[in-house]
Amino acid sequence: MAITLDFEQEIIELQIELDKLRQINENPKINLDNQIKDFEEKISIRKQEVYSNLKPSEKLQIARHQERPKFLDYVELICEDFMEFHGDREGMDDRAIIGGIAKIDGKPVMIIGIQKGKTTKENLEYNFGMPQPQGYRKALRLMKHANKFNLPIITLIDTPGAYPGIKAEETGQGAAIAVNLREMSKFSVPIVAIITGEGCSGGALGLGVADRVMMLEHAYYTVISPEGCASIRWRDAAKFAEAAEALKITSKDLLEFGIIDEEIKEPVGGAHVDYKATADNMKSSIKTAIDELSKLSVEQLREERYNKFRAMGRFIEG
Repeated sequence: MAITLDFEQEIIELQIELDKLRQINENPKINLDNQIKDFEEKISIRKQEVYSNLKPSEKLQIARHQERPKFLDYVELICEDFMEFHGDREGMDDRAIIGGIAKIDGKPVMIIGIQKGKTTKENLEYNFGMPQPQGYRKALRLMKHANKFNLPIITLIDTPGAYPGIKAEETGQGAAIAVNLREMSKFSVPIVAIITGEGCSGGALGLGVADRVMMLEHAYYTVISPEGCASIRWRDAAKFAEAAEALKITSKDLLEFGIIDEEIKEPVGGAHVDYKATADNMKSSIKTAIDELSKLSVEQLREERYNKFRAMGRFIEG
């Protein structure tokens, strides 16, 4: 059974009325073709209106949608010949981060992403998309391999944050993320990062230092979850909608601030409505970015990457 979000109720009700008209139209003595066509157009227009004017808290619901495509879905639709690499070479294979060599239209790349599940069993396997230090160390090992063999790096990010457990802290969660930030800033190959769902805190940034940072239209990217922010600011997580508005977590806001470089469009209704259309849009953006970045020298890549992140956090004195 499809999951219905709060703001979709009006559209669902219209769809129910349309289904009733179609059932009546099955009677050979009745012809409602024109009415059905008009109703379909009405629903299409209303969908466009709803999904083009979503509040940040509503985009949050889409970004977290259980049926939203996951990393391995995108790999299957965007890449060929994907070969997964396992382990951090220090004793663990964190399943929250998956990566390996693949080809995009015949060109080899290193693609790494944070994987979530669609069922409880899968979420337990992938730790609900919350990487541990070993996952970030595995990602770094793969990125160093890509840098050595001159392969563009693509990272797909979808995480509520790095795993906050005691064991993760004991094994160097903060240090693992910090090392990734440092090393990614120095790589000599093009790096493209896409926030596909949730992009929360340092857990997202650990794969996010890139030459091109993009977001899907209904993803979000933030230093802290809206619930976490509301808990700190108002001592009430229920005020997450107010926090989401204040945090400026949407792709349009972040594009305006220069935090991301591109918003990738999703089908009307969200990525979960049409996996292939979403993946095709992502693939086009990835190919364009890699083509542009491949024309730059190593020195230009590093300098522009440095300047990109150095410029963030500017403020205007009043």
